[in-house]
Amino acid sequence: MNSKRYIVHIDLDSFFVSVERKYNPALIGKPVIIGGSADRGVVASCSYEARQFGIHSAMPTRQALQLCPHAIVVKGTHGRYSEASAQVTKIIEATVPLYQKSSVDEFYIDLTGTDRFYNPYQMATDLRQTIIRETGLPISFGMASCKTVAKMATNAAKPNGQLYIPHGHEKAFMAPFSISKIPMLGERACEKLHTYGIDTIRDLQRADVRFLQALFGKNGQIIWQRANGIDDAEVLPYNDRKSISTEHTFDHNVTNMKTLDSILISMTEELAFKLRAEDKLASCLAIKIRFGNFETHTVQQKINYTAAEHVLLPGIKKLLDKAWNGKRPIRLIGVKLSQLYSGHHQIDIFDDSEQQLKLYQAMDTINYKYGNKTVCRAAGMEVKQRNFNPFLKT
Repeated sequence: MNSKRYIVHIDLDSFFVSVERKYNPALIGKPVIIGGSADRGVVASCSYEARQFGIHSAMPTRQALQLCPHAIVVKGTHGRYSEASAQVTKIIEATVPLYQKSSVDEFYIDLTGTDRFYNPYQMATDLRQTIIRETGLPISFGMASCKTVAKMATNAAKPNGQLYIPHGHEKAFMAPFSISKIPMLGERACEKLHTYGIDTIRDLQRADVRFLQALFGKNGQIIWQRANGIDDAEVLPYNDRKSISTEHTFDHNVTNMKTLDSILISMTEELAFKLRAEDKLASCLAIKIRFGNFETHTVQQKINYTAAEHVLLPGIKKLLDKAWNGKRPIRLIGVKLSQLYSGHHQIDIFDDSEQQLKLYQAMDTINYKYGNKTVCRAAGMEVKQRNFNPFLKT
């Protein structure tokens, strides 16, 4: 029996930036930052042109603009990203036998066994070309015998490229890279290894596994295995997510109830629209509050299955009253909908008239066509342009 594994790692290059460029081609070729405000926001994603100035994800937007003052800052539009991610997922699902969606823009695919009938690398190549053709998004992939090496191969193939590391060539491929390139090897572990003169993966490959075990305990064995291209982690079948959420950090700590109401309404509308777009219902809602002193509280409650904001909003406001005394300054607020259920039962669960249902359908149709929050409640209009991004925690 052929025991060779063929693991593919797919990564949509600068995903958020690439999606925004589809809607605004004027951004092509320019340094672009996707993120929050210059005062307290952080970089969610940035273009390769911006990275040349030292900008990277999770960097404060203010610092990024100091490095590249002419960079274009675009606030995230999570509806666009979710739609693009779902489109890619649908293509992959229809093409391969087993895949794992590890994030909004990353996938692992297991093509083990297909080599008896097809060329796995050609299959991955054809899939990549299909995604590029049907979505217009740049994408890279790496293929190897395990997840660790496949992900490293993807990073080496970027931007918009592909790379296959044949079986038996894993160690040679990995050897020249910095130890920081090993997926999941944290900054502190790297710093500790640097103090012993272990800077490259080749150094790590040559290290005595007993020495690494003395430094890191049982993780020392895992680190040594990863450095040597040994990784038995399986590609786990993709499961639907169980929750959706979004957060907002205020430019200044707030105590104004009107401001909080507007934010909560806008966030709840955003998430409810997302539920309906994915044919899902939520049965638990929660809010998260971080006060000015960084003390954080989360409260939640069970609800009947719903995807209607007019049902969700009263519950959200009750949770706010429960968590906040109306006086303490608030730095951050968030909304989370969880215990999701797939189904088309909105008519019964909304417990509303046909007129109410048609109103939601009309709103969703307009928002699908012209962009999320084209139609929204008047109370949320003040933050209509926020363009929430559930993948960015500011």
